[in-house]
Amino acid sequence: MVLEIFPVGMLQCNCTLLGDETTGESMVVDPGDNVAHILKRLAAHKLTLKQIIVTHAHIDHVGGALRLKRATGAPILLNENDLPLLDMMDVQAGWLGVAPPEVAPPDENAREGMVVGIGNHKAQVLHTPGHTQGSISLHFAPEKLLLAGDTLFAGSIGRTDLPGGDQRQLLFSIHDKLMTLPDETRVVPGHGAETTIGVERETNPWFKGWN
Repeated sequence: MVLEIFPVGMLQCNCTLLGDETTGESMVVDPGDNVAHILKRLAAHKLTLKQIIVTHAHIDHVGGALRLKRATGAPILLNENDLPLLDMMDVQAGWLGVAPPEVAPPDENAREGMVVGIGNHKAQVLHTPGHTQGSISLHFAPEKLLLAGDTLFAGSIGRTDLPGGDQRQLLFSIHDKLMTLPDETRVVPGHGAETTIGVERETNPWFKGWN
């Protein structure tokens, strides 16, 4: 499996590229910006993009999705509960003092329990609202890999003070959906360093010692 994680955009969102070397297919998660670099990495691995998945509709995660779709033809998947955030992209851009990127409704709703992925590498969509109402995480069970978006971070949790945020809901999402995963599950958050479920269960101050 090809697996590359690299920061994009001014907020350094972790963009993830996954590829199946056998089929030549790939998916990109959270192409917030720097689309030219994403395309360069796809070309370097000789991969064809089949899916663009956005964990939530904040500008730093979704900002480059439509440009990437236009360059590759790959469909965009986003949970429909975040459509209101797409509608306020100009407001989101104002928070950062940048021009709003062009966005469009997703081609498919990334709903709870949906199976996504490419070739021999499949993930289950976990709807984990709280950071936003449409936030999702992607669990690749055989690879023991979780792409957590901005739901869970190393030593912290996602912020809940922006439109659609709900701290209580976020904590329940983490407890019910993420803390049930095996301790050895590798967690790639939306920003910053990687961690594991086991480490967060034992050391994260928000839920240290949870079972």
